[in-house]
Amino acid sequence: MRRILSVFCLAAFTVTLAAQSPAGSQAKPKPVAPKAQLATPQAPTQVIKDLPVRKVVLYKNGVGYFEHAGSVTGNQRVAIDFTSPQLNDVLQSLTVLDEGGGRIAGVNYNSTTPLAEQLKSLSLGMTDDPTSTELFQALRGQRVEVTGGPGGTITGRLLSIESRTEKVGSDADTTIDKFYLTLVATSGAARVIELTPALSVRPLDGNLQSQLDRYLELLSTTHATGLRHLTLDALGVGQRQLRVSYISEVPVWKSTYRIVFPRTPNGSATMQGWAVVDNTVGADWDNVLLSLVAGAPQSFIQPLSQPIYTRRVEIPIATEAQLTPQTHEAAEFDRVELQAKISTPPSSAPMMARKKVPSGGVGSGAGFGSGLGRGYGMGGASTETVTVTANAPLLNTESAELGSIVRASDAYQEGDVTTNAFDEFFEYALAQPVTIHKNESAMVPILQQDLPAEHVTLWSEKESNPLRAVWLENKSKLTLDSGSFSIFESGEFAGEGLLDPIHPGEKRLLSYAADQAVRVKVSARDNRRTLHHLKISEGVVVETYMNVASVTYSAVNSADMNRVVLLEHPRTNNGWTLDGDLKPAETSPNLYRFKLPVEAHSTATLEVRERGPMKTEVRLNPTYNQTVYLIDLVKRAPDALEKLKPVIDAQTALTELDRRITESKQTEAAASADEARDRENLTALKGNDAAKRFVEELNRAEDQLQAAHKQTIDLEQQKKTAVDKLNEMISQISFDWDVK
Repeated sequence: MRRILSVFCLAAFTVTLAAQSPAGSQAKPKPVAPKAQLATPQAPTQVIKDLPVRKVVLYKNGVGYFEHAGSVTGNQRVAIDFTSPQLNDVLQSLTVLDEGGGRIAGVNYNSTTPLAEQLKSLSLGMTDDPTSTELFQALRGQRVEVTGGPGGTITGRLLSIESRTEKVGSDADTTIDKFYLTLVATSGAARVIELTPALSVRPLDGNLQSQLDRYLELLSTTHATGLRHLTLDALGVGQRQLRVSYISEVPVWKSTYRIVFPRTPNGSATMQGWAVVDNTVGADWDNVLLSLVAGAPQSFIQPLSQPIYTRRVEIPIATEAQLTPQTHEAAEFDRVELQAKISTPPSSAPMMARKKVPSGGVGSGAGFGSGLGRGYGMGGASTETVTVTANAPLLNTESAELGSIVRASDAYQEGDVTTNAFDEFFEYALAQPVTIHKNESAMVPILQQDLPAEHVTLWSEKESNPLRAVWLENKSKLTLDSGSFSIFESGEFAGEGLLDPIHPGEKRLLSYAADQAVRVKVSARDNRRTLHHLKISEGVVVETYMNVASVTYSAVNSADMNRVVLLEHPRTNNGWTLDGDLKPAETSPNLYRFKLPVEAHSTATLEVRERGPMKTEVRLNPTYNQTVYLIDLVKRAPDALEKLKPVIDAQTALTELDRRITESKQTEAAASADEARDRENLTALKGNDAAKRFVEELNRAEDQLQAAHKQTIDLEQQKKTAVDKLNEMISQISFDWDVK
């Protein structure tokens, strides 16, 4: 009864608040007058059912910018519908501008409480993914009616549910889990009933049944996305223009091209570009200005639409024994310190730093679309616009109102497709409005123009088969976005492929089919090198050679038509250049491309010669025998003999010392083995007359061992001295020699 009274009082209190003046007023409550004396109520607030979409900008990273626009009069409420998946993006980027001096009092939308929080309001205690065991646990202690069991219909209270593992058949390893309900009947008898598919359990408590119905209803609502209704309160005077913009996740728009060659070759082809656009948002696009941006500005999602509950620490209520109240002495203060604390005024609040925003940035009213400023929210990035004269009639554009967008394509009449380059992005803006209803897709034209194009056969040593390709030059003022393309020759389909972005003025190879009539191979290779410079300093020998490499390519054309074979030859940098008068048709950072015309049913060859430097470095090390290398170096650079002969002699002497040390160690090892054997024999013949002979042999073996060991030590000392001397000799060599 108290709960009902409280709810009634709360409802009455809410009604009273609704009848008061709008938020922000300080009107005092007045006595309620009789009906005959009530003032005439204000006219109901006008509601625009839909603030239509006027502009859409789609990006390559899967986000879209949407701008709604319409007129409002006085204090008016406007509404925008969108899908639930859009909500987080809308809340994160929503921008509202009342261009007539009005203001936005508030933005409201229908929210949803998380399912986990809604389930907490139910007494069942079940999660959002329940099991049958969890359901019966929630029914424990409740009065239920059980039917379909062996004893007929039974009424009682559910005590528990338990599982038992039982064996199946004669196999002891095969088991099955069975569930049993324990029911306390009205008579007080406890019954254990196996839970089978035929068993039916029905709660007898109407309140509990409604709780189950509510639980199931909550589960079903989580699968329905539905629409979200955004309501804005625009307060102002007179008729004004209202603009609302936001970004939202959308499907990525795709580019696709057609390259059509005329039946009579004229050195060009018609390039036709289309954009595939999908409308999966909750509103129709009726006569919207559509722009397609080939760029990926950074974007992310935050769950702003999800009510978030933080975990609060639960502090237990203290139940310890009561303490006796106490008093404590006050602390002593230094008088000077205390006076300073009293006299010092409180510090003022820090001033907020203000940053000047460049023209076109957020500070100048630039949002994510032209209606909110000039640009696309790139922090005031400068824009580059291009104007081109075109050839086909189209509707006029509202570019004066919708941003600094000018002509870009020669294919249409002025105003058909425009481009706007900003930051690292480029944009296709369709001046003619388009209509794409929700859950529909469309292909919109973005380019049609004759561009220089040449048929070639592209060959690279990395590919096994030559490829038919189009050498396309983008002489339009429009950047061609990456996408697929199809080739049509003589009115027939010839192949398709993919292209990377092609900027104005760029020339790009587009391969679309295999050329089975052309075979290319490397028929000869040659590589010669000549010592060009020699330098020895601080023990390092640097040899500089001039290399001359040549590769001969042979191309066979079995077709009835002449071919132009484009050979891709690896490019060596670091000072290498082409030898002779040979010039490539095109150069890339890693390739030369050479044109090789090949007539029908004939063979043609091309020799590519390159020259360039190559360096080798060798560090002279006295611990390694480098005599062979040094002798060969002197043969190639005779002037180095005077500097290197002492080093060669010293390394030869070191080699001889290494040989003698090895022999001395072998002698030492043999003497050690003889000494050990004589000692064993002497031990075995101890006390025998024959032992005297082994004593003499043992003494002789020990003398040989000591002599060999001393010789090894002397030789190793000689080697150490020789190595130190050679190191000093190497470090002092300084030689710089050019080939005459």
